[in-house]
Amino acid sequence: MMIPTSHPDASEMARLTARMLLEIGAVHFNADEPFTLASGLPSPTYIDCRKLISYPRIRATLMDFLTVTVMRNAGFEAFDNIAGGETAGIPFAAMVAERMALPMTYVRKKPKGYGRNARIEGVMKEGERVLLVEDLTTDGGSKLSFVDAIRDTGATCGHTAVIFYYGIFPETEKTLGDHGIALHSLCTWWDVLAEAKAQKAFGAATLTEVESFLNAPTEWQEARQG
Repeated sequence: MMIPTSHPDASEMARLTARMLLEIGAVHFNADEPFTLASGLPSPTYIDCRKLISYPRIRATLMDFLTVTVMRNAGFEAFDNIAGGETAGIPFAAMVAERMALPMTYVRKKPKGYGRNARIEGVMKEGERVLLVEDLTTDGGSKLSFVDAIRDTGATCGHTAVIFYYGIFPETEKTLGDHGIALHSLCTWWDVLAEAKAQKAFGAATLTEVESFLNAPTEWQEARQG
């Protein structure tokens, strides 16, 4: 167990996180042929945080960053259990739990339909304070189901930690806040865009189009639907 305590400030962690995501090719910008998000809406941006698990130095650094961010923001003794959301959150929850010397569990998207028909795998006890770890959040919606499953056990869950937060949909933090959940993240699309510009990682026209999307995502999507 190694509990990280000394790390850069939040803005430098955001810059370094963005740099790492760009370095491993987890960031995709394509204004000409937009990606389709899980919501069905078009986007000139796509991020694949799952790739991080294949890069040991980067994943170790980011998990140190995530652990220290949560402890700075929520408290050093704020949690009893670390839960990962199926499936992308599971490896990251395991790595954070290891650093914090806490039990790890994971939450299924839906009950498996046989056996105990449980949504929680591992041991989660009534009254435990649980941190939900995920790879990313777009609008916060998918987190609510995981949090409800955790609360159904009698445990509490008031915090979720993610590597990447879109940071462009203003309702996200309200959606989570109304559900009693605080969001902790390492970087957003704005951090990635700033680093991509600094590195000239994409063509100028692509970066301009991405910036127009980030400034008004709903309008950008509506203009390109149908």
